[in-house]
Amino acid sequence: MAPGINRLKTWILIAALGGLFVLIGSFWGTNGMVIALIIALVFNFAMYWFSDKIAIATTRSHPVTEQEMPDYYRIVRGLAAEQRLPMPTLYVSDMMQPNAFATGRNPEHAAVAVTRGILGILDERELRGVLAHELSHVANRDILISSVAAAIGMSITFLARFAFFFGGDDEGGGSVVGLLLAWILAPIAAAMIQMAVTRSREYQADESGAFLSRDPDALASALLKLEDASMKVPAPASVSPAEAHLFIVNPMNALNARGRGGVSSLFRTHPPTEARVERLRAIASELRGERGPIG
Repeated sequence: MAPGINRLKTWILIAALGGLFVLIGSFWGTNGMVIALIIALVFNFAMYWFSDKIAIATTRSHPVTEQEMPDYYRIVRGLAAEQRLPMPTLYVSDMMQPNAFATGRNPEHAAVAVTRGILGILDERELRGVLAHELSHVANRDILISSVAAAIGMSITFLARFAFFFGGDDEGGGSVVGLLLAWILAPIAAAMIQMAVTRSREYQADESGAFLSRDPDALASALLKLEDASMKVPAPASVSPAEAHLFIVNPMNALNARGRGGVSSLFRTHPPTEARVERLRAIASELRGERGPIG
């Protein structure tokens, strides 16, 4: 999918979340929509400023120096220079599940983290592909987009619960049936839209990362290894499902191994790995056709 189309799709989904948010606020009429907007701003402010600190803490990540991990720094510095990005702060998580994530409110305050587990199963090419994916999240400002989606989603759930227990007003026309539907359906709809946003951004980061590294096959190989490992090595209890969208593969795969099709697919934080690999192999074919074999 072309980057422009993917970005358009993402912002359409964000707009859908915003529309659902206003709909819930309308149970209290015009004043309710204003209150809803204030609540959304509070949630967004919190996510914007503190999501990186939360992610670093819950994944037991700590900063590493160039002296400690020179290869890690060399790979990231080269990719960041290629993308004209500031050098992010580099972390290593004590998680034994192989995984990686990027966080931070903007490229100037970005952090990239890899887990202890990932360092043990990927070769340098594969690790470079993974890091190119994570830096693409930074360059595409996906962290901000995902944080906004998460904040609005949480706000919708909060407002729906509030509407059900405290009711609407006559201006908003809230009925018991309407409030009950809002209580049940609004959070489900918000979660589905939020997951669609994160899946769209993962596809885009795969594509951007593939072109940045010029080695889509390495990223595809890494994804297959990480998906398999995530089924066997659970994430620590400190990592919550709300943070799953940060990682290159879903850290909850060990818990979610069942029910991978049907309705449950609507709540995936990540696209199916098979689909991601297929897209990456198509990009590899394109690059080989334009620039010769990738070495």
